[in-house]
Amino acid sequence: MTGVVHRIFTIGRNTFLEAVRQKFFNVLVILSIALIASSRFFRQFDFGSGELKFIADFGLGAIFLFGSILAVVATAQLFFSEIENRTALTILAKPVHRWEFLAGKFIGVLMLLFVFTMLMAGILGVMLYWREGALMQRFGDDFQEGRLVSYGGLFGFAVLQWLKLGVLSAITVFISSFSNTNLYSVVVSFFVMLICQLQYIARDSWESIGNPILRNIVGGLSLLFPNFQMFNVGDVMLFPHEMGEMTASTPWTIALYGVIYIVAFIALAVFTFRNREI
Repeated sequence: MTGVVHRIFTIGRNTFLEAVRQKFFNVLVILSIALIASSRFFRQFDFGSGELKFIADFGLGAIFLFGSILAVVATAQLFFSEIENRTALTILAKPVHRWEFLAGKFIGVLMLLFVFTMLMAGILGVMLYWREGALMQRFGDDFQEGRLVSYGGLFGFAVLQWLKLGVLSAITVFISSFSNTNLYSVVVSFFVMLICQLQYIARDSWESIGNPILRNIVGGLSLLFPNFQMFNVGDVMLFPHEMGEMTASTPWTIALYGVIYIVAFIALAVFTFRNREI
C-alpha cells in the first residue's frame, strides 16, 4: 500500500512541476496579478458597500473563468503529452498500474488548481480588504457593525471552487481516457462544462413535466452531469450580514457532492483507460 501511494504521489509531483513550468500557467498567473492592478480602477465608483459585492462578483467570476480554462487545457495537455511523447509507455513499463498513472496525473493537476485558486482568492482578498478600508472612511454609516466581508468565508468559498474545478478536471480526465486527440478532449470538456453550468435550467423544466415516468427518466439522466450552480454560494459566504448566514452543514454538503462526482468520473476514466492502446 505504501508503494502504491508513493508511486501515485511521485507521478503527481512530477505532473505539478511540469505544469508550473509551462508558459500557459505563467500567463494565467500574470492575468491574476493584473487583477490586483485593476483594483485602482474601482476608486472612481465610490457607491458605498455595493461596490464590494461588485468587486467580489468580478473576482469570483475571474476565478471560475481562468480556473476552468486551466482545469480543462492543463489536464488534457498534461495527459496527451505523456501519450504523444511515448513517456507513458516508459512509466507503465515499470511496476505502475494504469489507474495509478491516471490518479497521479489527476492529483498533479489538482495541486496546480489548488495553488491557482488560493492565489486568486488571496489577490481578491487583498483587493476587497484595501477597498473596504477606503469605503469605511467615506461611508461610515454603511459599516456601523464593522467590516462587511467575511474573509474566512472567502477562502472557504475558494476551497469549494477548487473542488468544482476538480470535478471539471476529472471530467476532462475521463474524456481524455478514450479520446484520440487533445483538441477533442478540450472541446468536449468545455461543452460538458456548459451543460453543468446551465443544468439548473433543465432541472426547472424537468420538474414541470407532467408524465411521472418521463420525469423520472429525465431526472435520472440529469444526475449524469453535476450541477455547478450548487457551488455558487459566494455571496452568502462573503457577505453573511447582508445575504444571511447559511447552515454550518451546507459547505460540507457541497464539498461531499463534488468529491462524489470526482471519484465517479475518475473511476470511469480508469475503466475506459484500462484497455486503451498506447
